[in-house]
Amino acid sequence: MISMKLTKKGHSCVRIEKDEQTLVIDPGTFSEEDAAVGADAILVTHEHFDHFNEERLRTALDDNPDAQIWTLHSVAHHISAAFPGRVHTIGEGDTFSAAGFDIEVHGQLHAIIHPDIPRITNVGYLLDGTLFHPGDALTVPAGHRVDTLMLPVHAPWNKFAEILDYVRAVDPRRAIDIHDALLSDLAHTVYGRMLGPDGPGTGGAEHLRLTSGQSLTL
Repeated sequence: MISMKLTKKGHSCVRIEKDEQTLVIDPGTFSEEDAAVGADAILVTHEHFDHFNEERLRTALDDNPDAQIWTLHSVAHHISAAFPGRVHTIGEGDTFSAAGFDIEVHGQLHAIIHPDIPRITNVGYLLDGTLFHPGDALTVPAGHRVDTLMLPVHAPWNKFAEILDYVRAVDPRRAIDIHDALLSDLAHTVYGRMLGPDGPGTGGAEHLRLTSGQSLTL
């Protein structure tokens, strides 16, 4: 299997390189401004601004005339007219190839923030059957032994007990923090202890945190 290079680009955005091609997931407002520039493929999980920034997507597509986007209708309709044939609408159960990755789509809805707030659509992306980015939901990709789970550690819609149980349910080899832009450095220390080997136990998953711009070979 060809190795991947994963680089954290702030909050929920990751940049993944394999065989001289680059795929970016969720280059939103809290990610680095140029996170999607130079990407061959861009995946967006849902419409919230911390995952979807229309201006940054347009910049990335203008920068690379061959770049394409895969996302939900709620995002695609904002930019598809300006880039005909380059913005693809997907949903749960779809499979496709992009930037050299085989991708499966899992999930349908954003996690519940509050019963009074309507739920929106959200999907997660499984890359090459090994790396899963769930967006803003705790979706378990059924039928797969995930090697690397991108773990949304902090959000208005979750609490620590749910995050711990999510890692146990997915049972990955490693969990890497995402959705952490609102956490202070002190919080990272607490989360690291609770999700690490001295915590209540995640089923043996290695827990990692990458700072923005830091990379890891998978």
